Amino acid sequence: MTSLWQATRPHLPTDPFTPGTTYDSVVVGAGITGISTALLLARSGQRVAVLEARRAGDVTTGNTTGKISLLQGTQLSTIIRHHGAETARHYVTGNLEGQSWLLRFCTEHGIKFDTRDAVTYSVTDSGAAALRTERDACLAAGLAPVLGESSALPFAVTGALRLAGQAQFHPLQGLAGLAADLRSHGGHLVEGVRVEGISPGKLKRDRIQVNTPRGSVSAQHLILATGTPILDRGGHFSVLTPQRSYAVAFAVDDESLRDVDQMYLSIDAPTRSLRTAVVDHKTYLITGGNGHRVGRHTHTQGLVDDLVRWTTHHFPSARPVHYWSAQDYEPASALPYVGKLTHSRHSIYTATGYNKWGMTNAVTAALALSSEILGGQMPWASKLYATRIARQDALSTVKSNAGAGLELLNGWLGGLARTSTVKPPEGQGEVVRSGARPEGICVVDGITHRVSAICPHLGGVLGWNDAERSWDCPLHGSRFTADGTLLEGPATRDLAKGT
Repeated sequence: MTSLWQATRPHLPTDPFTPGTTYDSVVVGAGITGISTALLLARSGQRVAVLEARRAGDVTTGNTTGKISLLQGTQLSTIIRHHGAETARHYVTGNLEGQSWLLRFCTEHGIKFDTRDAVTYSVTDSGAAALRTERDACLAAGLAPVLGESSALPFAVTGALRLAGQAQFHPLQGLAGLAADLRSHGGHLVEGVRVEGISPGKLKRDRIQVNTPRGSVSAQHLILATGTPILDRGGHFSVLTPQRSYAVAFAVDDESLRDVDQMYLSIDAPTRSLRTAVVDHKTYLITGGNGHRVGRHTHTQGLVDDLVRWTTHHFPSARPVHYWSAQDYEPASALPYVGKLTHSRHSIYTATGYNKWGMTNAVTAALALSSEILGGQMPWASKLYATRIARQDALSTVKSNAGAGLELLNGWLGGLARTSTVKPPEGQGEVVRSGARPEGICVVDGITHRVSAICPHLGGVLGWNDAERSWDCPLHGSRFTADGTLLEGPATRDLAKGT
């Protein structure tokens, strides 16, 4: 699966990795969060490096829908339910500052973006009630969307909440611009180097030694911009729910697109997201949705197929040309976790839990993190980003961890129930018993792969994702290729080879 953005990826120059180099700050992860944070630090005069295990933008940034919107489904009503209207106002203030910074950057650097209204729509009576609740939450938080009962979409709706003046863009074009500005200020962008852990600095105990398979570098500050933190010191894996969702880009005729004049998102389940994009003079319709918890759906290809069926039913001329998916993290507290790790004596920071709204939240987090590191102050940030889960969220965290424990038990029992004589068909994978341990066996492009089916993070038993041909962990969302190479998640190493 390759996103439209990855298929039309701009060139991002990178720098060599030099073991033993000393930096003021090292950022782990080269998505919007990581590169924006690194750029802000480099502009202040810091010596900064961004270390990316794969390619810049390969994980969430290059697989998003690219909406830069403050109208975010039921986000504000959820925040108010958890924390009250004042916190929702701080959330809007921060997101507005992040959105304004990003769009101003795009304007100044000639990066194209489209101004669009954002529309959240409903197709049921219960969805219409949820729209009214979200409208009230928006008003309480300082936004002024307009609630109506119609839209230009080619199917009936029961309500439509519209916020004018939002934006959409090609996320990797935006990332390329940020990366170019980072390097122009002396920052380094290094690809293909995976951070595996840290240790105290050998010469100065207040410095951090950042360890990779190719050697170590040191820094005063370490920023983990990896979707979910790869160091467990903050325990974030226990308060984040990893979610996978899907998107398809369709080639369409201009006549069909008269019905998609803005950015749309359904408030009802299953989620349906729509926007258009013009890339290399070709027009596309992008639809997304069908999200689920990572590793807990047995036939993910069916979710992609369902998205195609839904789109071609409503847009008969649409022809699918690109398929992809993305991983997002839903925070138990309903707010992103941004700031210094509380259980570390080192200067280690993280940003996670954007709940599918990373294009604004990523830059918002970058502004807050860089300000904190440089000794500045963002009044909204100190009030918005909590370092612990609110009391009312404790129950949901207990339930989430209980579910993870049940998945762990079921995975071990299920894997041990099947013998290693199983050979799945092309494109499929199974967890089988090898001795007393679960082993994954799959067939991809005619090649049989056998790997340990035990996630190296906390021992979860992996499941096969047939849409993406990957091994996914149902506990905390780590993912691996068919041959066991780490793709993403809190895990920091590949799967062991099978017998």
